Amino acid sequence: MKILKFGGTSVGSAQRMKDVAKLVLDGEVKIVVLSAMSGTTNSLVEISNYLYKKNADGANEVIGKLEAKYAAHVDELYSTAEYKEKGMELMRERFGYIRSFTNNVFTVFEEKEILSQGELISTGMFNLYLQEQGVESYLLPALEYMRIDKNNEPDTAYIRENLRALLDKNQGYEIYITQGYICRNSFGEVDNLQRGGSDYTASLIGAALLADEIQIWTDIDGMHNNDPRFVEDTKPVKELSFDEAAELAYFGAKILHPTCVLPAKVNNIPVRLLNTMDPQAAGTLISGHQCQDRIAAIAAKDNITALRIKSGRMLLAYGFMRKVFEIFESYKTPIDMITTSEVGVSVTIDNNRHLDDIVDDLKKYGTVEVDKDQVIICIAGDFDATKKGYASKIFNALHDVPIRMISYGGSSHNVSILVSAEDKIATLRALSANLFD
Repeated sequence: MKILKFGGTSVGSAQRMKDVAKLVLDGEVKIVVLSAMSGTTNSLVEISNYLYKKNADGANEVIGKLEAKYAAHVDELYSTAEYKEKGMELMRERFGYIRSFTNNVFTVFEEKEILSQGELISTGMFNLYLQEQGVESYLLPALEYMRIDKNNEPDTAYIRENLRALLDKNQGYEIYITQGYICRNSFGEVDNLQRGGSDYTASLIGAALLADEIQIWTDIDGMHNNDPRFVEDTKPVKELSFDEAAELAYFGAKILHPTCVLPAKVNNIPVRLLNTMDPQAAGTLISGHQCQDRIAAIAAKDNITALRIKSGRMLLAYGFMRKVFEIFESYKTPIDMITTSEVGVSVTIDNNRHLDDIVDDLKKYGTVEVDKDQVIICIAGDFDATKKGYASKIFNALHDVPIRMISYGGSSHNVSILVSAEDKIATLRALSANLFD
């Protein structure tokens, strides 16, 4: 069985839903994971913000606009009066439920209920469309099998047991449709997967069922070897290893979230990145195979802050690094890059929420310098310790770029450098020109 995930842009209109239907109807049994239609989640967040401020009129205005937009989608999607009415009944049910929150106390629990409606609407619409076309399809409720534990991590045993039970109970369908992103928490409340959203759902389903392949369909033809927004003539990478894909995703490649790679990697399930707008494009295959002797791709992670801690106490001392790391741990702030010398250590973070408190605590051990508006550039490829020449290629390409930090050797698949945000585009272009051309 294959798991196919389609993002918000891929199902962003009635016509695109019809296009997705053509892609999935090939006679093979599969599970289709859908995001909310593009723009819907932003509107639901806006509704929630009004309700937090106890502005029911503002919330109702946004609800009305969103419902009218969906009414137009329903009219275009279905061709028969019967299914147009079924579609409108779905809208009345879902938007009536959203409106019910304008009369109640509003907390984060109610917000998550509202945010879940986007996926419930898109999957309901798509399921009705397939049924109108005479397809045997079944709506697989994610809230009945997708769960996170008390640490907000996927409860994989629960997911596997309950998903398989649902499928065993409902056999004989060609297409199973389910919601991405949404789940229940350990208390049974509606929640969401946050990191990776619908991609994560597809990967977790694939792992639970030991699927043949997980396909992530977006509006771009695979993972490119550089950021096409800033660099001309980028190309999709035909093949990446799980480790290369995880490095690129973590360090800025927007097409895939790094958490989505792990369930597939653990179970050795290939992940294919494909383009809904150009289904014939080869895309990118992510698997356990490592291509040898090559630099695969480049990605950039923005909004990075670098901290340099200098202290004479580090000289010939032990325990200093533990004390530094414990400060970041106490504020639940992950570190991206780290470099050390005999009298100093530099680290980067991408979350400044507790920056002032972290700096104050670090000053107990030395002087602290802070550089904001930095960018991590990740170069992914085969950087095994026995390989020669890659470092010189990379740094020769950057002879005109001021480099703040370098991380090389922490991974066999990644070289990371830190540059100022104002040097980001020049760095990406210089690397492409020298490493790929």
